[in-house]
Amino acid sequence: MLVTTSGPEGSSAAIGLGRRDWAGLGHHPYDHIGYLTSYMSYLVLARKWRPKKFAEVVGQQHVLRALINGLDQNRLHHAFLFAGTRGVGKTTLARIFAKSLNCEQGISSTPCGVCNSCVEVDSGRFVDLIEVDAASRTKVDDTRELLDNVQYAPSRGRYKVYLIDEVHMLSTSSFNALLKTLEEPPPHVKFLFATTDPQKLPVTILSRCLQFNLRRLDIKQIADHLAFILQQENIEFEVEALNQIAFAADGSMRDALSLLDQAIAFAGGMVTAEIVSQMLGSVSQQQLIQLLDAFAAKDAKALLAHTDELASLGRDFVVVLDGLMTSLQRIATIQLIADAESLDQQDDAALQNFATIFSTETVQLLYQIALHGKRDMPYAADPRSGFEMTLLRMMSFQPQAVNANLGQPPVKKPQADSEFVPTAPAHVIVESTSTTSYPDTTNNHASESAPKIVATPQSVATLEINEAQVEQTSDSLAVNEPQITVSERSVPESVEQLVNLTTANWTALIAQLKLSAFARQLADHCAFIRTDNQKIYLSVAPELQHLTNEKSVAKLQAAVSKQLDVEVILVFTEAIDTENVPTLAAERAQQAAELHQNAVDAIHNDPVVEQIKNAFNARIIDTTIKPL
Repeated sequence: MLVTTSGPEGSSAAIGLGRRDWAGLGHHPYDHIGYLTSYMSYLVLARKWRPKKFAEVVGQQHVLRALINGLDQNRLHHAFLFAGTRGVGKTTLARIFAKSLNCEQGISSTPCGVCNSCVEVDSGRFVDLIEVDAASRTKVDDTRELLDNVQYAPSRGRYKVYLIDEVHMLSTSSFNALLKTLEEPPPHVKFLFATTDPQKLPVTILSRCLQFNLRRLDIKQIADHLAFILQQENIEFEVEALNQIAFAADGSMRDALSLLDQAIAFAGGMVTAEIVSQMLGSVSQQQLIQLLDAFAAKDAKALLAHTDELASLGRDFVVVLDGLMTSLQRIATIQLIADAESLDQQDDAALQNFATIFSTETVQLLYQIALHGKRDMPYAADPRSGFEMTLLRMMSFQPQAVNANLGQPPVKKPQADSEFVPTAPAHVIVESTSTTSYPDTTNNHASESAPKIVATPQSVATLEINEAQVEQTSDSLAVNEPQITVSERSVPESVEQLVNLTTANWTALIAQLKLSAFARQLADHCAFIRTDNQKIYLSVAPELQHLTNEKSVAKLQAAVSKQLDVEVILVFTEAIDTENVPTLAAERAQQAAELHQNAVDAIHNDPVVEQIKNAFNARIIDTTIKPL
C-alpha cells in the first residue's frame, strides 16, 4: 500500500507499507496517517526561514541593488557568479532570481509567490530550474551531458536556468567544455554560478560572468534576525545568548540558524546566555570580567581559582585567550575613542571601569602577552599550564605607577655625583625619588617633580662613511670634559590652596595628574590665565579646540579638584596669545630641543669624532643625533 505524506517545503513522498507494517502500527491503518504526516513535516530553521523574495534577504544590499535594477529595467546578463563564504545567501539569491525570471506575472524584482512557477521554484520542483552540484559532477562527461539539453526551449517557464553550485570544483576539461556555450548561450538560457572560492575559477570563465561578491554578515545583523525568528516562533531568549551565537557563526546566517536550532533543543525552553555558553563551550563575558578584576587587584590566588573553574567547565584555553584579547581591544578602544559606539550596553559600564583602572600602556602590554601566549600554547607541556603561565606573566609584568608626590621637595644630588666621570660612554643619567622597576609611561611627567638630568657631552650620531665602517667602543669616545648638568624647575612645596596657582606652578600641578587619551592632551596643551574664587580660567590654541569636549574637560576638572582637595570649575576662554603663556607640552618640547642642541654641539666639538671624519671622509647627520 502507498501512503502519500507531506514532505519538506510542500513536497510529497510515497511510503510503501505492507500488511505486517500496518499491523504493527495499530488496529486500523488509517489511524496513523496523521502521525506520519506530522512526524515528517518539521523543517529546520535554516530551511523554514530561507528568504523567498529579495525584501527578506538580510544584508547584501550592494548585490540586491544590482539584481533589482537589472530585473526592473530588463537588462539581464546571461551568466551570473555569486561568490562568498558559506551561508551568506548565494544559492538563496540565485533561486529568487530564477523565480523572478519565470514568474507568470512577468519579469520583475517582486515575484508574486503564488503562481505555479513561483510555488514550484520554492518547493524545488520547477522543471526549468536545473540545479547541479559541481562537487559531485566534476567530470567532463557530466558537463557535456548537461549542455546537450541547452539548445531545447524551456518546458514551463520563460527561461531555462542552470544553477551550478560550488562551480570551482569542476575540472579543467569541464570548464573548457562550458566556455563556448557560456559565451554565446541561446536567448532562453541563464547560467547562475555559486562558489566559495572564486580564485580557483579560470579567468576565461570569470570574464564571461557578472560577478557579485557577497559579504560576511556582521554580528548585529545576525543577532537581530535571530531575535525576529524567535519572536515569530514564540520562544523566549536573552540578547546576550543571540550575540554569542552570532559571534560563533562567523558571518554565516545558515550557521547561526543551525546553532539556534541546537540551542532551542538544548534549552528546552528559554534560550539563555548560560545555556548557549555551555553548548558552545565558550567563555562568558562575566568570566572574562573576573579575570580582568584579578589583574587589576593583582590577586594571583583568585586568578588561579578562576583557571580551575574554567578547567572544570571544560573550556578551551585558546578560546579563553581569544575572549580576553577581544575585551582588551575593546578597553583600548574606549581609552582612545571616548564615544565608542561598538560596545554592548551591558558591557559598557564594566569596560569603562577597566579603561580608567588600566593605563593605555598596560592594556597594550597585556594584549601582546596574551597574543604571544596563544602562539606558544602548542609548545607548552599541556594547555592548562601554558594558559596559567600566560596569565601569571600578564600579572607579573604590568607596569608599576611612579610614586612621585607633588608636595615633596626635590632631592639634592650628592656632590660626588656632579664630579667628572672619566671614560664614560654617551648616556643620560636620570635620578628621581622613585625606585620602581617598571615606570608607568602615562605618568612620565610625574618624574618632573624632583628629577635631575645629567648628560655627558658624548651623544649618538650617524656617520656616513665613504670607504669603510668602523666599530666604536665606549672607551674610544671618552673625552675628559666636564659634564653638562641640566636642572629642571622645582615643583612648589605646597599647592593645597587654590589661590597659590600661578602660571609658574600650573604646569607642575597638571604634570602629577593621572590622565589618559584626550584628557591628557588637553592638560598638556592648556595655558593658565587666572583664578577667580573656585574658577580656573584656561585657554587652548585655536588648532586644539577639539580637545575641549565635554568628557575631556570633566575628567581634567575632576583630577584637578582631587589634586588640590578643592572643588574647582575649569573655564576655557577665547583663544589668546598663548605663545608667551607656558604649557606643559611647550616646556617639554623646549627641554627636548635644548637637550638635542647640547648633544649636537657635543658631537661636533668631540675630537675623536673629528678624527673619524678626517680619516674616513665622513660627515655628521645632525638629524640622527640624540641624547641617550
